[in-house]
Amino acid sequence: EVQLVESGGGLAQPGGSLRLSCAASGFTFDDYAMSWVRQAPGKGLEWVSALTWNGGSTNYAESMKGRFTISRDNAKNTLYLQMNSLKPEDAAVYYCAAGTFKFWNEGTVADPDNYNYWGQGTQVTVSS
Repeated sequence: EVQLVESGGGLAQPGGSLRLSCAASGFTFDDYAMSWVRQAPGKGLEWVSALTWNGGSTNYAESMKGRFTISRDNAKNTLYLQMNSLKPEDAAVYYCAAGTFKFWNEGTVADPDNYNYWGQGTQVTVSS
């Protein structure tokens, strides 16, 4: 059974940090590119960041550049998202997703429809 289990969400103050984790099982983790996607209350899915199977290429949505860092540890079948300088508008449910891509380009990896497996999400709240 494929499972992606996110953790690490919670309450952070504006300007603070959180580190999200996504533990994968039931599939060959290092065969898949991984992404973080978020959904704020009342809004649609927003792609956050993606990286290739070996972490060799990473992409970020413009508003996350310089603040968020995506990484993975294939030995631990785990994906991470380090979030710094958090803003109230970063509050959302954060999902990890796994997909395979023949060609790596931002337009493709930023489309949530291109991912095969999804986690259940972890809530991030940013408030003072």
